[in-house]
Amino acid sequence: MANIKSAEKRIRTTRKRTELNRSRKSEIKTYIKKFDLALENGNIDEARELLKIIDKKMKRAACKNVIHKNNVSRKVSKLARKLNQKINEAV
Repeated sequence: MANIKSAEKRIRTTRKRTELNRSRKSEIKTYIKKFDLALENGNIDEARELLKIIDKKMKRAACKNVIHKNNVSRKVSKLARKLNQKINEAV
């Protein structure tokens, strides 16, 4: 355990930030699961709305340095590709 006051504060701050980052990541994963479920059930409109939400939340997480921006870009692109394939199958 730290003896210096500033080190103790850093530990507390790190715990808070870690919890917040974990929460943000978990929320994004939940939305991705909902997106996949909507695609499986054929709810394309719902999937579109979820993709917008996912995109916004992931970019926000990238700005806060929770997730790397290239990782965000790759995942959003992958989800958009899934959605477009499903739309093309329906047509």
